[in-house]
Amino acid sequence: MSKKRKLGRFFLGCVGFIFIIMVGLSFYFYHLAIERGEKRFLEGNEDLKVSAEVMTEFLEGGWRAWVKEQDFETMSMESFDHLLLNGYFLEAKEPTNKLVVFAHGYLGNAKQMGLFGQYYYEELGYHIFMPDLRGHGLSEGDYYGFGWHDRLDLIDWTNQLLKKLGDDTEIIYHGLSMGAATVLMASGEELPQQVKGIIADSPYSDVYDLFSYQMKRMFHLPAFPLLDMTSVVTKIRAEYSLKEASSLVQVEKAAVPILYIHGESDTFVPTKMTKKLYKHTSSPADIWTVPGANHGEAFVMEKDTYIQKLKVFLQETIGK
Repeated sequence: MSKKRKLGRFFLGCVGFIFIIMVGLSFYFYHLAIERGEKRFLEGNEDLKVSAEVMTEFLEGGWRAWVKEQDFETMSMESFDHLLLNGYFLEAKEPTNKLVVFAHGYLGNAKQMGLFGQYYYEELGYHIFMPDLRGHGLSEGDYYGFGWHDRLDLIDWTNQLLKKLGDDTEIIYHGLSMGAATVLMASGEELPQQVKGIIADSPYSDVYDLFSYQMKRMFHLPAFPLLDMTSVVTKIRAEYSLKEASSLVQVEKAAVPILYIHGESDTFVPTKMTKKLYKHTSSPADIWTVPGANHGEAFVMEKDTYIQKLKVFLQETIGK
């Protein structure tokens, strides 16, 4: 065998070996971030550290006792891909046609949105609905949709709620983190006309860009080619790709008003993503960035201002 042929085989062997390693790593990263289960790699993550004030409110705030005291109606729905999804509805104390539909964050669950739900229910008199997104809480699903399939679930929930409450219902979507991406991804679809506005607190522009940012920050790795191969694995196993799961593309088609909120000190989902979303939104939009707030901290750190921004937005979109 000639030396040239030996070198050729050696080269091909190296390429094949590297390819096998990359395939293995792509399945590993799918398991790490997208497959349902514990995510211990996030434990101790500096980007997710919150202030003592925020931690106390999250763990011991009065909203937790309020959630436990409420007599929620448990609702269920079969998704377009035959998953049994779970959600919680709380009828307003007085007759109203106002409803807020929440979407929680990554690894969260429906009732954590009681942090916001208490205000809508007690102060504004809204009906509230809090679903467990697919793969979370009591909903079925062996992967996290990062908003993409969840956007369709959200619309299906909305239609079910309209059957329950009537066509004169006026609806607000309010999402946090992954839930914010969910409501933005829904914005580019043909929404029921009863959806009047969207509040997106700490969203990301798209899943590929989010993972690219976090891979560099947490693992000091470039996005290409590993993230692209992970996207292929995600397409095969969860039936969506990381690039198609894009809030940015969806808000360019949005028809309902959107209020963006983001902490200026957010290093988990960088603030620049929300600023980019705001600039690309086709519908009427406003943005409020909160100095000193990390990921998802705005409501606790600047509650009075948050509520004021919320009131103005609701007055402009849904009225009294």
